[in-house]
Amino acid sequence: MDELDVAVIGAGVVGLAVARALALRGREVVVLEAESAIGTHTSSRNSEVIHAGIYYPTGSLKARLCVAGKHALYAYCADRGIPHRGLGKVIVAGTDTERPLLDKYRTQASANGVDDLVPLSRAEVRALEPDVECVAGLLSPSTGIVDSHAFMRALQADLEHAGGRVLVATPVVGGRVHERGVTIETGGREPFAVTCRSVVNSAGLFAQDVARRLEGLAPTTIPPQHFAKAHYFTLAGRSPFQRLVYPLPVPGGLGIHVTLDMGGQARFGPDVEWVDGVDYAFDETRAPAFYAAIRSYYPALADGTLNPGYTGVRPKLAPAGAAAADFMIQGPDEHGVPGLVNLYGIESPGLTAALAIGTEVAGLYRS
Repeated sequence: MDELDVAVIGAGVVGLAVARALALRGREVVVLEAESAIGTHTSSRNSEVIHAGIYYPTGSLKARLCVAGKHALYAYCADRGIPHRGLGKVIVAGTDTERPLLDKYRTQASANGVDDLVPLSRAEVRALEPDVECVAGLLSPSTGIVDSHAFMRALQADLEHAGGRVLVATPVVGGRVHERGVTIETGGREPFAVTCRSVVNSAGLFAQDVARRLEGLAPTTIPPQHFAKAHYFTLAGRSPFQRLVYPLPVPGGLGIHVTLDMGGQARFGPDVEWVDGVDYAFDETRAPAFYAAIRSYYPALADGTLNPGYTGVRPKLAPAGAAAADFMIQGPDEHGVPGLVNLYGIESPGLTAALAIGTEVAGLYRS
């Protein structure tokens, strides 16, 4: 393989969605994945929530692509038989001083095109979720959950049906921009170099690393790289919750909330730990902080019922203490390299937005 139409770097959910969208438009697409399987990083180490699009700033890529992606994802899951459930979620205010924030988020959601939020009194929250303590809440009916692994397998199947391929254990170790496109150099057991007409850098946590390996791409166009580690604990025994339950957001994330997997098991997370690199070791000493946070809305949580679950790492463009950054979809207009699109900071709601991101990126190649 000496020449290629499109190389997509990274076989996470977004890379696969982008590759699928391009292949369905008739492009010859190969996905290059450094790991030995698809979706081993952020795509499979998250809450698996289908987000409604409530919190994101009006007009941001996160707001627009989350809402569009949510509708596309529900339709895709229904069409392809991908396990998912539109459970809904309850956002709760724990004190009277937090009540105005519920109104703020309802207004923000409406600005984003999410008009189905329902204000709830304490009694109404308790009627839906008897174990949840609060002073008031908001019901988000369009929030749900999805089997992220099944979703990614379906995206890969669509890509391959359209003639595309996924090459795992094929890390991108270098590259060079020139007049004929971008030459990508790979490692692995069978290293090769291939000249690509178009390249999509969807390497997630490692997108900046990949970009820095491309000779001819101006380093000044590569944004800062920060990592926020998340822990998830699972609840022993049967879940008392029928829906997702979220406290009000905290700096760096949405707070330690309740999610449910497709089997109905409750899990709590994520917390936020700013780290220097990608490390999935589980720190059980974080359990006391989880108990305290969870008991603010689930006071019946018994000692000894939280079990270590898993961790994930989110690619951040803004450091600790700064306002959350938007997705960055950086094309030739921004960096000057024809045919190259870099995706930076694709954290939550990236899973929800994946199909919409795929459409967005494919649209950049219409010419």
